[in-house]
Order: sequence, then C-alpha cells, then structure tokens
Amino acid sequence: MNYDVIIIGAGPAGISAALYIKRANLNVAVIYSGESQLEKAHKIDNYYGFPQGITGADLYANGIAQAKNLGVEVIQAEVTNIQMDAPGQYTVSAGGTDYAAPSVILATGNKKLRPLIDGIAEFETKGVSYCAICDGFFYRKKNVAVIGNGTFALAEAGHLAHIAAKVTILTDGKDDGEVKAALAADPSLTEKISVDSRKVAKVYGNESGIKVGGVSFADGENLDLDGIFVALGSAGAADFAKKLGLALTGDSISVNEKMETNAPGIYSCGNATGGLLQVCKAVYEGGLAGLSAVEYIRSLKKPA
Repeated sequence: MNYDVIIIGAGPAGISAALYIKRANLNVAVIYSGESQLEKAHKIDNYYGFPQGITGADLYANGIAQAKNLGVEVIQAEVTNIQMDAPGQYTVSAGGTDYAAPSVILATGNKKLRPLIDGIAEFETKGVSYCAICDGFFYRKKNVAVIGNGTFALAEAGHLAHIAAKVTILTDGKDDGEVKAALAADPSLTEKISVDSRKVAKVYGNESGIKVGGVSFADGENLDLDGIFVALGSAGAADFAKKLGLALTGDSISVNEKMETNAPGIYSCGNATGGLLQVCKAVYEGGLAGLSAVEYIRSLKKPA
C-alpha cells in the first residue's frame, strides 16, 4: 500500500502532523499500537481550550476521531520494522502488511524500556544491545538472546536467526504464548530460535568481566551467551532511529528547525525529540513536521 506520508504514532504530535498533511490534499496514513503516554494522564488542566480540564484518555481519543473525520487513514497495528529501500523511499512493516512512502514521520514517543535485571545497565554497549539490525552483524555464528515476549521481540529474533548460531527468546517469567504460537506457525525458525520462560536473575560477565558472558536464572542455572538484545513492549523512536541510521542525542532523535532528521524524507516530533514533554510542544512540532513533509512531497512532484 502506497502513501505520500506515513506517520508512526497517534498521539498529539502524530495526529497534528496528519491533520496538516491531509488538509494539503496528500495521502497520509497514521499507524499506531499500544498505550500512549497521554492516555495515562489522569487530568490535563494546563492545555489551552479546556477550562474544566480533560483526561489524557479523552484528549487522545478525540485526536484520533478528529483525524478519522477528516479522512486520515488510521491503522491500529504494531510497527515492527522500517527500512530504506532507496534514498527517499521507505517501507514500514506493521501487522503483517508492508506500507510504502517517500516520507515518514516518527511520532512514537520514546519507549526504550530497560528490564529490571541486575547487570543489564552495566553491560550496555558491552554485549547488551537494543537494536538487532544495528548490532546483529557483530554476533555472526554466536549464541545470543532476546529479552521480550511480544511481536517486537519476535521480529528482532527473526532478524538475528539469519546471523547468529542460536537465538533464545527470554520471556523473563512473562507469558510465552504469543512467541511460541508464532514459532509454531513458522517451523523454519525453530531450528535456530528457542524460548525460555524462566525468570532471569542477572546478567553476568565473561571471564575477563569486560563483556556479557550470559544470564543466571532464578532457579540457579546459567545460560552462556555472547550477546543480549532487549526488545520489550513495542518499538519506539530510538529503536527505529537506529535501524535507519538517524542521528541521536542520547535517546532522542536529532532534528533541525523543520523537524528534519539526517535522512531524506524522515521527520520526527513530540517526545521522540526530547525536550519539554508536554502536549503543547508535541502539537507544535507535529504541525511543523507535517508542513515540512508537505513541502518535501510537493518538491518531489514538481516536473523536472
């Protein structure tokens, strides 16, 4: 399915961008999944136009309804991958379907989650990674694990299965039903991917203590590993940025005054860019990203 612009995220930033793009008579889709940070806000009383305040859940739902009423295609599906097919041409994979566009706006917020496991923070960049596409190459024919129990974890494990000798999905005591069902549906993956549902107690180092050596389970057993990839929940802005080679400042996507990233046609806005984590900032940046994307798409359509 082809669009002019694909927006990932349906919060204030993503929806604001979509409204401006749709009103410019371009073909735009918003893809989202999971719970927004906005939905968790019990009451918002510092945003313009609501004298009695409004709940975050209501504001979130109102935004999506407004976009739909304007004709924006809103798709509820988990985005598992974004890839650049060519400079200025991207494919977004979500819910088993591929969507193509010359421009993408990342408005997911930043969902990087670190499991509460001893040693994870200590070994980040020393064998603990948050991006299989970025770092998988360094673990060719080695044994690795993916910590997670959902679609995101499965996607990361699927990528690593073509590189590593063996991949173990560690659900850390969480429900393993989705993971096992997906693997059973694709027997070609079961040769390299296994599932271990035991609670992980800690990550330990190798003999030198410099890099990851494996994990210890709560039952006292160990699993020797060369690398660990964290894929909790759904992918967030930093995860997608790393896959696309976007510049980051910490875990926030680096943008210029037009919300442009360092990749052609890719924009970011809202919590994904850091700074003031407020609805007013997200709406402003979303509008700016939307207008910048409109300008970009129109420049592509100009006759040579």
